[in-house]
Amino acid sequence: MQYILLIYGPDPGQSPSADGQAQMSAEYADLTASLHADGSFLAGEALHPVATATTVRVRDGQTLTTDGPFAETKEVLGGFYLLEAADLDAAIAYAARIPGARFGSVEIRPIVVWATDPAAEDAVGATAN
Repeated sequence: MQYILLIYGPDPGQSPSADGQAQMSAEYADLTASLHADGSFLAGEALHPVATATTVRVRDGQTLTTDGPFAETKEVLGGFYLLEAADLDAAIAYAARIPGARFGSVEIRPIVVWATDPAAEDAVGATAN
């Protein structure tokens, strides 16, 4: 099953020190190499700081944009991993290895794979109602 691991923490623009950032980058590189090696890595990226974000809403046919995220929060989405994992327990074990989990949080969400899950559309439609 595919899971996305959404990594939340302090805005990346608020790095404590160059040494701390270098160590964290090395830990992420090691984790990513390990995920590649065991075949679970599907995708993953870091995001630019929240100050570069734009939020889009469409209301009454009008496209509205605002700078930054929709909600003000102390933790921001900093990046993600898209992984293949046997089950939620395996995804939790991967999430616990993410360096950012030590000072932020990691949200795990299963991915709907439309081509292989014919019931997915019904399940997603039911939760949207």
